[in-house]
Amino acid sequence: MSDSSARHPFLDHPGPVPFAHRGGADGPAGENTLSAFKIAVDTGYRYLETDVHATADGVLLAFHDRRLQRVTDTKGRISLLTAAEVATARIGDEPIPTMADLLEAFPGARFNIDVKEPNAIAPLTALLRDTGAVERVCISSFSDTRLAAMRAAFGPELCTSAGPREAFRMWRASRKLKPGEVPDPATLPKVAAACLQVPPNLGRIVVVDERLLATAHAAGLPVHVWTVNEAADMERLLDLGADGIMTDRLDTLKTVLTKRGTWS
Repeated sequence: MSDSSARHPFLDHPGPVPFAHRGGADGPAGENTLSAFKIAVDTGYRYLETDVHATADGVLLAFHDRRLQRVTDTKGRISLLTAAEVATARIGDEPIPTMADLLEAFPGARFNIDVKEPNAIAPLTALLRDTGAVERVCISSFSDTRLAAMRAAFGPELCTSAGPREAFRMWRASRKLKPGEVPDPATLPKVAAACLQVPPNLGRIVVVDERLLATAHAAGLPVHVWTVNEAADMERLLDLGADGIMTDRLDTLKTVLTKRGTWS
């Protein structure tokens, strides 16, 4: 079962959680820009997903890629550049926002933050402490080591999603279930996470199905699915019992949840 003895404040939401992935990457503004996040908030989203990298001098940026060139007019690896050098880059006509910018600009929002590089751990830890924003965030990562470092810094007050190894152990445990079977929580792997955040599939392997959801729920873990952009897929996952959907298409998810009476 999850080591969390109580539901984390980040997860306190009535009904399935709608997440604006990178602020709504398929919207009119560039991904991970202040404009994108403002559109998401104005649309009614209060859960905003983003990513963080740190510059060579320790400034934490809300940006997905290691390198600048895919979405900006500048080249270079963020971890090798100073904040002043990165400040000249533009996503459309906007600078890359810092994570501090986002926390300040949207005080009513909760942020799902994917830690992309080891050098982002220390500045993110400092930022969350300095701003008192720990209860407003959930930390995710494709690195078990980075998640372990964040958990060590804050303990159970920090909401984190399952790392790759934890998620795999939960999925593997789910494969032992028969259709409709509910697992015994005592038999499930223990994880330090407060939630499970996974894709619907990995190649041809189905990740999110009735068995995974039953297993995660028996362990006390809500399941958030990324990145889901088609209405039919959203409906199917919600019918299965998914606890949250991350999407690039904000209007599509809002429409689906509104029709189901679960948009709030």
